[in-house]
Amino acid sequence: MKGLHPEDYLEPSCVFCKPEEGAPTPVDLRRCITRLDEYLDRNDYAAAERHLDFWQQEAAAGRDWRGLLSIENERMGLFRKIGKEGRAMESVRAAEELVSRAGLEDTVTAATTWLNIGTVYKNFGKASKALPYYEKARAIYESALPPEDCRLGGLYNNLALALADLGDYVQARALYERALKIMGHQESGALEQAITELNLANLAEAEQGLLEAETEIEARLDRALALLNRPELPQNGYYAFVCEKCAPTFHYYGRFADAQALADAARQIHSAL
Repeated sequence: MKGLHPEDYLEPSCVFCKPEEGAPTPVDLRRCITRLDEYLDRNDYAAAERHLDFWQQEAAAGRDWRGLLSIENERMGLFRKIGKEGRAMESVRAAEELVSRAGLEDTVTAATTWLNIGTVYKNFGKASKALPYYEKARAIYESALPPEDCRLGGLYNNLALALADLGDYVQARALYERALKIMGHQESGALEQAITELNLANLAEAEQGLLEAETEIEARLDRALALLNRPELPQNGYYAFVCEKCAPTFHYYGRFADAQALADAARQIHSAL
């Protein structure tokens, strides 16, 4: 049994009390994220939500606006993943205000926030609302980051998804190809490449129709499976998450055995954590 952490049993600081004057009290983000990852690895989303609620209140009580922004970004990701649109939008609004309050508008931190906000909108069927946030993130990332930075790969993949939803297949394909190239330079980048290959399979179907795109779709699925089966990939919670994310696409295209194998791999990892 894992030992209890204080956030498991202590009440957070009172956010309604007037904070004392003086410097903000920073929260321990490393501790927060480490514990969060443990919950996510076990798919314990209820505990993850309680955990982030605790740290949100701690950061607000200590007026740690940068720490609070990081926590709101994590909350966006969690609520997007578990389908809680209302709570995700609460964090969207809070994050936008915090970027301004902390004076971070033109920073990489702001760009990451815009990316996360855009992905919330995209996830809940609002691709047109996502685009302005993706473009703001792109302007900062492309000027501030090296061209092979993994954050650019993630941005291009998400922006391509939104463009594909809106029918701009030419730009979407170009961005997917850029994402593939960038993630090929990353350690364990094969997982992101596999996701992008499946996105390209879906794009081919949307562009050409299922029958006309069959050859490309099968080739993309084969490449994705080979990437997922690379022996050097760590068999951890993130690997399980990617397997769970990819399995439905294999099932959709009739690759039932491959879909089951991915689901089984994810289940085995979660049971061991």
